[in-house]
Amino acid sequence: MPLKKKEVDQFKKRLEEMHQQILKQLRGTTEEVKKPDEATGYSQHQADQGTDDFDRTISLEVTTQEYNLLRQIERALQKIADNTYGICDVTGEEIPKARLDAIPYATMTVKAQEQLERGLI
Repeated sequence: MPLKKKEVDQFKKRLEEMHQQILKQLRGTTEEVKKPDEATGYSQHQADQGTDDFDRTISLEVTTQEYNLLRQIERALQKIADNTYGICDVTGEEIPKARLDAIPYATMTVKAQEQLERGLI
């Protein structure tokens, strides 16, 4: 059964809130990664520098994951604008409401997602 307009509006609100929250997190993480190391210099211990580099690498990885999630949310919002929200991008089948409740930015059914992850499509 297709989603009702009220349900789509609720999903849109959730997605917009998630979008704003991730943008806020990205701003903080990006600033942290860009922040120069005030203590960098010859007097700093190599182990300290290694820890700082590791922390920066982790922050960059988190930022990449957040950007990927942001793109998925933006795709879901675009589907709402196109009146195709709740329809699988791959199969054209309806995405179950339970899946959208759990992952409102889902653009594929579980079956299509599994096939994509296995490299079958």
